Amino acid sequence: MKPAYCRLAIGFTVLISLAGVCQAQVDSGGGVYWPGWLGPGRDGWVDAFKAPSRWPEKLQRGWRVKVGTGYGSPLVASGRVYQHARQGDAEVVWCFDLETGKVKWKKSYSAPFKIGGGGERHGKGPKSCPVLADGRLFTMSISGVLTAWDAASGKELWRRDYRKRFKKSHPYWGASTSPLVDGKRVIAHFGMEESGALVALDVATGKEVWSQGQDGPCYSSPLLVEIGGVRQVVEWNHRVLAGVESRSGRLLWEYPFPHKTHNQNMPTPVFHKGRVLVGGENRGVHSIEPKLVDGVWSVKKGWSQKEVALDMSTAVVNGELLYGLSHYDKGRFFCLDLDTGKVLWKGPGRTGQNVMFLSIEGYVVALVNDGGLQVITATGDSFRKAATYQVANSPTWAPPVLLKGGLLVKDHETLTRWSLPDASGE
Repeated sequence: MKPAYCRLAIGFTVLISLAGVCQAQVDSGGGVYWPGWLGPGRDGWVDAFKAPSRWPEKLQRGWRVKVGTGYGSPLVASGRVYQHARQGDAEVVWCFDLETGKVKWKKSYSAPFKIGGGGERHGKGPKSCPVLADGRLFTMSISGVLTAWDAASGKELWRRDYRKRFKKSHPYWGASTSPLVDGKRVIAHFGMEESGALVALDVATGKEVWSQGQDGPCYSSPLLVEIGGVRQVVEWNHRVLAGVESRSGRLLWEYPFPHKTHNQNMPTPVFHKGRVLVGGENRGVHSIEPKLVDGVWSVKKGWSQKEVALDMSTAVVNGELLYGLSHYDKGRFFCLDLDTGKVLWKGPGRTGQNVMFLSIEGYVVALVNDGGLQVITATGDSFRKAATYQVANSPTWAPPVLLKGGLLVKDHETLTRWSLPDASGE
């Protein structure tokens, strides 16, 4: 079983920030703003955290709270932390004070679910990452139900369930695609393997704005980018990689890359300098370039390589290089040149089943599924670790969040705040 989670997709997500598409990582109050899957740009790039001149030997543990199971990322805005998880037969949405860990509000709802065979060890916790926008929190349950909450009070605003339309609204191992928000639209893919649709809903009412296609969802998450002057959603579904105009839902282009047997479409595509990079289990990494010429869209195939391949982990860009975890050799870090596809270095084997990556200036932060946090020097010369920390004693499959001089780590059931003792701004 190759589990799905957080975009999860988890796989291969990177989005280089584009003017007018990405949001700042500091909210109106001057605090850290981390509104969803891999941050404001869905690229894993962190501005708020500044690397210390010398990494400390140990981190300092702050507050810790038991929140439940699941692979969703904690979110941060206006001095608050939001977490979506499962406790028993219910899914729970939490809001905490960032500084103290004190509960601001907590909401729960019944969420019965039977996990597909082979995925039992990953549990029934939500695998999708929620998203914050304009005072609203949007969560996708493992059964594919999208709910809007008032971020200040926790009041449920609306809920959309597409099970009547598609019989069930999630793929085999549960919904893991992370919704995104573009202006007044929240966009997500509903349905099962055989049928589904990419749907935009009004953020205030939940009313359907547009519905595109009939393809089933995979375990990947959509990106919001601009290509050829057109604001569009790039998503990898069960059949193709596609570009869809965000405003209207009009299909612009598509590139065949179907789900194959156990090689699920899980990694979220990468967008870099007009090119889309997509990679999957046993299928390497490939570069394509959608183009608009005289009103007609086409897709040009670029480089391909099969020396490294992505299974569940999301890769991140730092500079002109891509850093990720190849599932070959039981997990091996790699660095790849984005222009040519050449693999510049590979780390040692047996690293782990999954790694969640974030990028900061000069480094890549890697949270391994065994609770180990590795800080890797962002260079194409060789694999070099700048620091290593143990931040959990249970599995860590959810993305971490870097704060000003610290981080949030969600392990199997708990959420913990850590700090760098000598970090500025803490």
